[in-house]
Amino acid sequence: MTSNRIDLSTARWRKSSHSNPDGGNCVEIAAGLTDVVPVRDSKTPDGPALLFGADAWSSFISRVKTGS
Repeated sequence: MTSNRIDLSTARWRKSSHSNPDGGNCVEIAAGLTDVVPVRDSKTPDGPALLFGADAWSSFISRVKTGS
């Protein structure tokens, strides 16, 4: 049996440039992984991360930027 788990222990996380500096609702992403973009809540860095396909994440970001 193979594992589909992705090891995020060495991931380099960065906070959204739109995050509230007071520690409000913030998201972080870890770039540089093949085919996936992990996203987590910056307030719970040891909590779960959502994994999005790179194409889906790119499409989401493009739509956010255009206001779609």
